This record gives sequence, C-alpha cells and structure tokens, in this order.
Amino acid sequence: MPFLGQDWRSPGWRWVKTEDGWKRCEPFSPALEDGNNQLKDIGHTVLATLDTKNCIVWKSVYIITGDDEDEAIYSTEDCEFAAKKRKKDHCMNNTQCFYREKWIYVHKESTRERHGYCTLGEAFNRLDFSSAIQDIRRFNYVVKLLQLIAKSQLTSLSGAAQKNYFNILDKIVRKVKEDQYNPRLIKDLLQDLSSTLCILIRGVGKSVLVGNINIWICRLETILLWQQQLKNLQMNKQVNNGLTLIDLPLHMLRNILHRLSDGWDVITLGQVTPTLYMLSEDRQLWKKLCQYHFAEKQFCRHLVPSEEGHIDWKLMYFALQKYYPIKEQYGDTLHFCRHCSILFWKDTGHPCTASDPDTCLMPVSPQHFIDLFKF
Repeated sequence: MPFLGQDWRSPGWRWVKTEDGWKRCEPFSPALEDGNNQLKDIGHTVLATLDTKNCIVWKSVYIITGDDEDEAIYSTEDCEFAAKKRKKDHCMNNTQCFYREKWIYVHKESTRERHGYCTLGEAFNRLDFSSAIQDIRRFNYVVKLLQLIAKSQLTSLSGAAQKNYFNILDKIVRKVKEDQYNPRLIKDLLQDLSSTLCILIRGVGKSVLVGNINIWICRLETILLWQQQLKNLQMNKQVNNGLTLIDLPLHMLRNILHRLSDGWDVITLGQVTPTLYMLSEDRQLWKKLCQYHFAEKQFCRHLVPSEEGHIDWKLMYFALQKYYPIKEQYGDTLHFCRHCSILFWKDTGHPCTASDPDTCLMPVSPQHFIDLFKF
C-alpha cells in the first residue's frame, strides 16, 4: 500500500463538514494557485551564447508570453529564483494562508500513529487570531491571551509565531486607534509586554531570545511608540440626533450598570454624566460585584469599613482584586474536544467522531490555553 505520510493510516485528503455534506479541501491556497496560473503560457527554448573566451555556451531559457503580446525571456536560474521569492513573499505577507482548518490537534507526546508534539507557537499560528480580533465577542479573549503570553511564554514562541504575535498586536493597536474600543485593556497589555522585553534584553545572555537582539530592540521601540500614541488618544465625539444613553430612564441606566462585571467599566461609565456617577456609587452595585467575583470567606477576611461604620464595598472590591483573581467573562472562547483532543473556535467546528459531540466540548480560558502547552 502507498504511504501517504508519517501516519500510515492517514486518509491522504483533508475533509470539511458542510451543510451539504463532507467536502474535500484543496491542498493549496487560492493565492498560490493564481500565482501558478500566471505561468501557463511558458515556452521553453535553448539559446546559444558566447562567453568571455568566445566559446559557445548553450543555455536553457523560458519565454513567457503576456496578454499584451510582449515576451519576457528568463533563464532557468532566474525562473527558479523568482518562483522561490514569490512563495517566500506570500508566506511573509500572510502567515496563516496555508491553514484552511481553524483547529489544531493537541498532542504532547509521540505515538505509533503521530510523531512529535504540538507547541504553543503552532497553535497560535493555526487558530486564526488575526481574524478573531475583528469579532467583538473574541476581542477581549485574544487580548488577555496575548497578555499572558507576554508575561511568561514569549521566549517559547518560534520565530514565525513571534512575527505573527506582533502582527496581531499591530492590528489590535490600529483597531483601538480607529474605534477607541477598550484602550485600557491594550494599555495594560503593552505595559506588561514592554516590562518583559526590558528584562529579557538586559539579560540577553541569561535568557533565550529567538532572533537578533537588534530586532527585539526595534520591537521594544515600536511598543513604546504605541504606548505614547494610546496615551495621546482622543475620543471622537459621537454625532447622533436620536436617542442617547443620557435620555434613558434611571431604572434602565441602573440595569445597564448592574450588568457590568468589571469594576473599572463601572467607574468609566460613571464618568460620562453626573447621573451615571451617582448610580455608579451605589453600595448594592459594588456589593453584588464582590459577591459575584469572590467567595464569602474571602471578603470576610478583608472587610473595609467606612467612616460611618458600614462596609465600603467599592474599596473592598479593589482590595480583594489584589489578593484573588476575578472571574473572567468572554463573549466567545476557544473550545477543547476531550474526545478528539482538538482545540478550535466553536462556530468553525471540527471533524468530531464522537456520537454526541456537544458532551465532549469544554470552554478554554486564556490561562487554560497556556497550560495546555506546558510540558
């Protein structure tokens, strides 16, 4: 039987489940196919030339005919170099173009069927985080994941994963500058990343940094520039002649504040108008936040009484935040299939072989994502 790969049981083709049934994926991306189609009208010939010693030298060349009936003559070496350069530029411009599947098999050891193991850098390249940041449900999830990688896993990324990491970070900064969406979260990410890079660059001989030290210094300068740009970020005034947040009745504004799970979001919203500030100082609001994020035993140990003898729930919320992690809420997260050991976005799915796939799914928090690739 023919061997189709390292896994002798491999089906050879990759299949995707659609509404109309299973369909076979093409092995190459459309961009590469378009590049190959440009070389259809190629003629081969042999030219005789004279070298410096007036000796006849036979040289193989290709004649490429374009739409404008102009002919370009290239030698075999030039044509091979152009093809290699075109493929390299395509890889440099879009790291993830070769991955049709938006999932990855997570395996930590070699078996008879599978050799090697999956790394954090591979997962980061395969799971299409570049497109995920355009989805408002996944934006905070991806930013939190980048922050955790910046704190502890930056040196474990390969060169390609590092480039992908900073490309995604560049898109996030540009999105924040255009949309003014959650700049506080990005400022925290850039602060942690710059602190990590400063430590790594100072101890360059003690830690492993993939790539030239000058590249990392250039990246650090770029991060400092981004921090300055976000510091000078001016919020655009929205021009709207219809109903605005200020026009809503008090009970609706109170309901909006009670649906926020982050204390900083409550404070930020309270700075919009005096009415919202008054509602954001409600003791019951901060008490519910404390009860949601922390156990009763935890906030009983750190009671912060006010001058009147009552418990200051707002101060206690931020005091408890220093000692205990708060619950994380995301609109959409990665999921892990316990049956297939596959990591994927839920809306893209994966080729699951379980009889009831929904019972095998497990949401993956950013910290759990990092832990999956710790060996």
